[in-house]
Formats: sequence, structure tokens, C-alpha cells
Amino acid sequence: MYPRRKRSTELSRGEIARGWVFFLLYLFVFPVLMGQIQALLSLRFHFFLQPAEFSLIYYFLLLCAALVLFWGLLRRGFDTLLDDLPENLFAFVAGLVGAGVLHFLVGLLPLPEDPYALAYREQFAAAPAATAVVLVVLMPLLEELLFRGLLYGSLRWYSRGLACAASVVGYLLFLTLPLVFSPEGVQPSYLLLAVWYLPMSAALTWCYDYGGSIWSAAGLHMALNAASLLLAL
Repeated sequence: MYPRRKRSTELSRGEIARGWVFFLLYLFVFPVLMGQIQALLSLRFHFFLQPAEFSLIYYFLLLCAALVLFWGLLRRGFDTLLDDLPENLFAFVAGLVGAGVLHFLVGLLPLPEDPYALAYREQFAAAPAATAVVLVVLMPLLEELLFRGLLYGSLRWYSRGLACAASVVGYLLFLTLPLVFSPEGVQPSYLLLAVWYLPMSAALTWCYDYGGSIWSAAGLHMALNAASLLLAL
């Protein structure tokens, strides 16, 4: 009897430790540092970039660091993608269709207007190429490495159900809390947007859990972000 193949979702202790240091910096330090650098360049050196152009540089550098940290996960995920190609294709297609249907149904509810859609529209009008690359390539890869690869992978050691729940809820909080606690003040009504983002978060987590490859989840995230950008224009 053949031994059970190790899933690509399983991380080593070292990968988990290094990844969580990077994740915490990504959540709490890098955004503040980015704002300070952007203000310094514009005020002192009179060097101005569109928000999407600055985001392009920011996410490219972060993704380069993440690729180094999670290279083992990416390599194992590629092997899993090739070894279990039918499962990963099914996970991608089912996740795409399921997220689309659920988004349509959720759109019938009286939810607050999505501020991300307005931001996408404004950024695309000012810098279309940079906006498309950030939203469709850089952000999906980085976020899948962190929320599915790291968050799910860390908890998969203990419980598959816990890993799935934390991956879904964690990504919802990541999307909604910046809207609730904005510079304009606390706006609790934006917590309702968690319902709007739930289909995407659940589809990405299911895709990764079922297919077992970070690449299928990243591809699904790219497709969903591309659809969101097109709908926002």
C-alpha cells in the first residue's frame, strides 16, 4: 500500500515562523512605512506618482520578498497542480462559478456601496496599466500566499475545519476592518460588506482546500479580481 502523499498545504515549522513575521509586518508596519515614504517623496523631493503606480512598486517588492520566503510552498504547489490537475481545474471552475452565483444573490441585498469598486475605477482612470497589474497579478499572488498558504497552512497542522474557517474569516476581516476604521472615522456599517466579500473568500479557501495547490487558488483570485475590475469600470 502506497504512503499518503504529503499535501502542498503542509508547511514546515520554519516556513510558518518566517511567514508569520512577514505577515505581521505586512499588516501593521509596511502600510505605515509606505505612507511615510510616499509623503516624504512628494513633500520633500517633489516626486509624485499616481496611487496605482506607487502600489505597483510596493506590491512588487513585497511579492519578491514573499516569493523568497514561500519558495518551498510554491514549488510543492506546482508539483501538486501537475499531479492533481483534474482536481485543481475542477476547484478553479467550481470556485469561479460558485463565487459568481453567490455574488449575484448577495447583490440583491441592501448593502452599503463597495468603496473598493470606486477606488478601482478612479485608479484605473489615472493609471490603467498599473492598476490592472496590481489588482490582477500582484495582489492575488501575495494575498493567496498569506491567507491560504500561511494562515490555512499554519492551522492545518491542527484541524482542517479550523484552517478553513480562519482562512475565510481572516480574509473578511482584512477586507472590511480598514473600511470600518478609516481616517474619516469609525463606520460600523461597513461590517455588512463582509456578506458581499464572503463568496470570494469562501471560494478561494475551498479551491485551495480541495485542489491542494496554491497556484489554483491564486489563479481563481486573479480571475475574480479581473471580474471585479471590469464590473467597476
